Amino acid sequence: MYFFLYTIIAILFLGCIAASIYKYNAKNSPNPPTVNPADMECCGQHEVCEKESLLAAVSKQIEYYNDEELDRFRGREGDEYNEPETEEFRDVLYTMRSEEVAGWVRSLQLRQINLPNDLKDEVFLIVGERRE
Repeated sequence: MYFFLYTIIAILFLGCIAASIYKYNAKNSPNPPTVNPADMECCGQHEVCEKESLLAAVSKQIEYYNDEELDRFRGREGDEYNEPETEEFRDVLYTMRSEEVAGWVRSLQLRQINLPNDLKDEVFLIVGERRE
């Protein structure tokens, strides 16, 4: 019987010591590294991530890239463009510098203009290359 009682007391004593050590370490340890939620949002390797990161841009001001004629496509879905309309977007895309492409896409999104589906891969490729 005494053996059982001593065992229980020893376990409780060791538990108190472990709890004290844990609390001491928690108080005196350096602050854990903070994780920026924006860093976790996008790996940059997929179309969806690229699109979301463009939407999350800081600037909400609309900037035009000599593409005012594209405003007539406001509200149109990406799969509703015919080939000549897609070529209008492509002409604008390939007349700008590669560092302007992400800003242009942000501008289109703020203007509620969807890119033609046929052009999205090209845009994501250009934006992805700029990030590397």
